[in-house]
Amino acid sequence: MIKPIAALVAALALSLSAAHAQDHVKVGLIATLSGPPAVIGQQLRNGFMLAVKTLGGKLGGRDADVVVADDQLKPDVAVGKARELVERDKVDFVVGPVFSNILAAIMRPITSAGVILISPNAGSSAFASKHCNPNFFVTSYQNDQVFEVLGQYAQDSGIKKVIIIVPNYQAGKDAAAGFKHKFAGRILDEIYMPLGQLDYSVELSRIAAAKPNAIFAFLPGGMGINFVKQFRQAGLAGKITFLSAFTVDESTLPAQGDAALGMYGGANWAPNVDNPQNKAFVTAYEKAYGGTVPATYAFQAYDAAMLIDSAVRAVHGNLSDKAALRAALKKADFKSLRGKFKFNNNHYPIQDFYLVKVAKRPDSKYETEIVKKVFSNYADSYAKDCLMK
Repeated sequence: MIKPIAALVAALALSLSAAHAQDHVKVGLIATLSGPPAVIGQQLRNGFMLAVKTLGGKLGGRDADVVVADDQLKPDVAVGKARELVERDKVDFVVGPVFSNILAAIMRPITSAGVILISPNAGSSAFASKHCNPNFFVTSYQNDQVFEVLGQYAQDSGIKKVIIIVPNYQAGKDAAAGFKHKFAGRILDEIYMPLGQLDYSVELSRIAAAKPNAIFAFLPGGMGINFVKQFRQAGLAGKITFLSAFTVDESTLPAQGDAALGMYGGANWAPNVDNPQNKAFVTAYEKAYGGTVPATYAFQAYDAAMLIDSAVRAVHGNLSDKAALRAALKKADFKSLRGKFKFNNNHYPIQDFYLVKVAKRPDSKYETEIVKKVFSNYADSYAKDCLMK
């Protein structure tokens, strides 16, 4: 009789363990949370955690456990963190990262384990076409699209000569390519620099000597903070139109201040998007995080949490049925802060894009504000090569 009783006890233990697991949704959040780019990762983390708080600490009606990991903007560190989240922490979803080189490093360790990876920022072209992945979803954009906004604006505005300045990694290359997709004028120079560079005296002298009508700059986080200040100090702000992709946004504006006023950007959202869910989000974010104005990183991470919430609810908490879970994610059955939004066949969004401009609010805080819509229901050009339906 001992063996049957032991077997019964073991079976009961397994049943209780499974029942406990069904009561929780476990999410690993991986972002750059140290060094100069940490300001971006903090926005991403804060946006996601605010959504979970708004949902009463639950996702899809189940208690949410969130494990946060700092990738340190080092691919080898990111791979180790990703494996820990999947193998040790047994997460159901991974949300992150900020940077596309980190995305490239963690994609296989996460998705090959059958875990859903949701990127609330990095939207590399590498996974938008023939290497699209059924376990990978993006709540931001395909990188090129935001840059194409600036290329289209430059083209429509009659700008003739442009210098491109970007970091030398995948997203920087996507930025330059995206801008050139829409701009038919003359590219005087393309300046590629190490990711994380903070001194631009040599580059600014090179730009001044070339005398472009505009520069197109993709310099995220601390890179953008320093570049904008040095650009203004060099006396170039009144002479050269500044077209920014993530160089002037709500993550960098508190440090840039007046130096960034009037500079343009391309975006899929801005804090002044006029819908009820976004107004509530901006108010709640500023209240929760010391008056800080949310950036796109925060909104896209908030949407990532709402996406998970909608999918878990749709499958009634049965996360073991991966096909049903992926189908529920693909529906994106939630109110995005950006307004209308749906996934393309490659799991990248189809959405509107805007020209935005840095402004100072009546309360003396800085934010980007929508100037005009540039693209409507815009799908990325890589989706046609993705074999998923």
